[in-house]
Amino acid sequence: MSPRWIRGLVIASVVLNVFLAGALVGGAVWLRNAKTGVSLETAGRQLPDQDRKAFRLALRQVRVESRQIILDGQQARQEAANLLQQPVLDKAALSAALERARNADATVRTRLEQAIVDFAANTSPENRSVLAQALLRHMERRAAVAPKKSP
Repeated sequence: MSPRWIRGLVIASVVLNVFLAGALVGGAVWLRNAKTGVSLETAGRQLPDQDRKAFRLALRQVRVESRQIILDGQQARQEAANLLQQPVLDKAALSAALERARNADATVRTRLEQAIVDFAANTSPENRSVLAQALLRHMERRAAVAPKKSP
């Protein structure tokens, strides 16, 4: 083998190793961030099969019934983004758009939480324990994540 060919192999190996190292670090960061997303909604994954289906069905039903509210919230956020891009900021319109988005989010969240409450009221103590443990894990993970400093 010529030294030039060996040099090419070494360069290719270094590039490949840098790519793989970046993929590993990116994957680790993604997994770390994914773990903090455990909520009461995702806690349903821990329920027994039949109860998990009922839990998901209840949440899906809320989303279907709240579709227009979800769309209104998305539209309000889009309007807020458009207002922020204008040369002259209309503070009142921006505040109103953000308030509509916030109200839509709060309405959907309230409905989802009520569906979870209704499910919990009609399920076994073991299932409620599963939901409680998931909620506690969620709180622990959130507390473990250091608050970001604002600029």
